[in-house]
Amino acid sequence: MTVDYTRTPMKTLSLVRHAKSSWKDRTLADHDRPLNKRGKRDAPRMGRRLAKSGVRPDLIVTSTAVRARLTAETIATEIGYPVAHIMMDQEIYHAGTNGLLDLIRSLGDANDHVMLFGHNPDITELVNCLTDTYLENVPTCGIAHIRFDTNSWTNVGSVAAELLEFDYPKRIED
Repeated sequence: MTVDYTRTPMKTLSLVRHAKSSWKDRTLADHDRPLNKRGKRDAPRMGRRLAKSGVRPDLIVTSTAVRARLTAETIATEIGYPVAHIMMDQEIYHAGTNGLLDLIRSLGDANDHVMLFGHNPDITELVNCLTDTYLENVPTCGIAHIRFDTNSWTNVGSVAAELLEFDYPKRIED
């Protein structure tokens, strides 16, 4: 499915769960876990898929957790988004659905398409909260693109939303 991501008076949110992380070093704090071999493979693959689809966000926001930050940086590189412009937000790490909604509602309206990189269960719960589609799980490096019938992020959660596309590494081999 090819989605038209050109600018419209609507807002588009791409929710991305970080790529697969490593549990190899058990002495690391959860926040500091890096990507494992599969995560390092899947993040650029998903970034190339996004680039091929024409995804060009105005803003990328990520959790400060190492695995989320590395996923965001890898995908940003693949889609041509400047890594230096990625906004880091430590609150995403344990935000919960309501915390993520607060963050989304505080986004500047000049940004029509925002990619947010975070963690489960928050990402899956947020997709299910915002759309009338039920996803059992957004797998690692899964991406849900949601379009909102509004010109302002402050209305997210109270206006119609449509799940445009849901993609994840195992869905299509490329």
